[in-house]
Amino acid sequence: MNRSIASGVFSVVSAKVVVLVVTAVSTPLLYRFLGASAYGDYAFLLSAFAIYMIFVSSGITDGVRKFLAEDRNAANWSEHVVGFYFRLAIVLAIVGAVLLVLAARSGLVAAAFGEELTRYFYALAALVLSAQFRDYARKTLMGFGLERYSEPLKVLDKVGFVAVAIPLVYLDFGVLGALAGHLFASVIVAAAGLALVDRRVPLSCVFTRPPERFPRKRMLTFNSMSIVLVFLLMSLYHIDIVMLQRFRTSAEVGNYRAALTIAEFLWFVPLALQTVFVHSTSELWSQNRMRKITDLASRTTRYTFLLTGVMAVGLAALADVAVPLYFGSEAEPAIKPLLLLLPGAIGFALARPILAISQGNGTLRYPVVATGVAAGINLVLNALLIPLYGMQGAAIATSVGYGSMFVFHCWSARRVGFDPLADARLGRTALTTVLAGGPIVALAAAISNPWVALAVVPPIGFAIFLAFALLVGALDPTDPFEVLSAFPDPVGSTASGLRARLESLEDESSRNWLQTLLFGIGLSLLVSGLTLGVLGVDVRAVLALLSL
Repeated sequence: MNRSIASGVFSVVSAKVVVLVVTAVSTPLLYRFLGASAYGDYAFLLSAFAIYMIFVSSGITDGVRKFLAEDRNAANWSEHVVGFYFRLAIVLAIVGAVLLVLAARSGLVAAAFGEELTRYFYALAALVLSAQFRDYARKTLMGFGLERYSEPLKVLDKVGFVAVAIPLVYLDFGVLGALAGHLFASVIVAAAGLALVDRRVPLSCVFTRPPERFPRKRMLTFNSMSIVLVFLLMSLYHIDIVMLQRFRTSAEVGNYRAALTIAEFLWFVPLALQTVFVHSTSELWSQNRMRKITDLASRTTRYTFLLTGVMAVGLAALADVAVPLYFGSEAEPAIKPLLLLLPGAIGFALARPILAISQGNGTLRYPVVATGVAAGINLVLNALLIPLYGMQGAAIATSVGYGSMFVFHCWSARRVGFDPLADARLGRTALTTVLAGGPIVALAAAISNPWVALAVVPPIGFAIFLAFALLVGALDPTDPFEVLSAFPDPVGSTASGLRARLESLEDESSRNWLQTLLFGIGLSLLVSGLTLGVLGVDVRAVLALLSL
């Protein structure tokens, strides 16, 4: 991973960490203030809105990000791209808002979703306008490689939402208060984002007609394929919520959404990679650097599997502790769906960077086919299982759909021209997850105090997982430092020095000694963890004894 891509990833990951923290704090407050039933209505409205916005904005945001990132020699290329997509954004935003208002006034919304939800669609119509320009501005900045501006805007969006929505919901404005928070935040971000774009390319370019050789047809074709691709992706995210609302109560929808929220915490780094790779790999594709693309894809797959694997094991071990503490006792029914969702969430996390690299190529035929097959499996299973098993059925169906994304997108990647499994070491990483899972789960079960479990299990569990990853060869000792060396100084220079020292260990006996040491540590952790779990030893007593 070169330094330019790494800096983009670093900017996106930093913003996503902040957003993750704000979301982690605000989501349980929304759940508690709204209650499971109203939170279910709110989750359904956001899912319906996300699917609707696919046809309003997805082709625009993906298109402007990709084509701005391409290295073109045409005169005023950036101005023409920005103006072309800005005109398209204005037209589609107005049409999208008007159609929502007409659907609400004509009774179509009431017939489809119930009279009580109709009033919310007027707020969604206003949100169409603001969200369109918010997303256009952010993705345009990303197309210019200005993640240092686009990602803080995402933080501003989340903070602005929380600052308005939480007080309004607390004051009993209910779902309308939450939607008002989204509207306020998107207006602020759209205004700030467009001002930043105007500093790079004057927005007056919207009135400039591009030359005849400007690839309008290719852009519109890419838009069409992007809309299909994003629609299929969004169906994986939201079709379970929409169908569950149709067959079950709003309270069950709310608890299922709570389970999804926790499972989606696995995706924050893969999402960052996906966000950056679309436009960053466009340049690699344009230079025909196939070996670099394969190396980037396969190592990203390995690192993503390792990271999401340890997070999934930790969430599974602490699910019965974390869910009631996080959302309240009313959310205890969300524990089982969460456990069922975790395997699929890992598969979807692995598929995200692969999909992004395929998108960077610009040929969307195979990614669309792969996503379409996974979305079809997800739709059919949800239709079969939700009426019978409710949110457990939705979790099983969605997990299978998520997991199949990885399989189908590996096939798609090879058709596009790169191999995401070349250095993925899937077998070793899976073995690491299985070996580390035992002691981590046993350690969590042995701790009776939930707060102590939340404080102790994550760091010790990560150490256990890292030891096994090094032991079985899923992770080389130099790998973490190689990744960190691409980041800005002083992190990059320090990591490079440490990496060089490790690589200088040519003595085979030194390497064997290191592996033996790691094996001993891993084995002792495994035995001690299982012993604690079987005997039910209170870890607090052990820690108190060690502190004497």
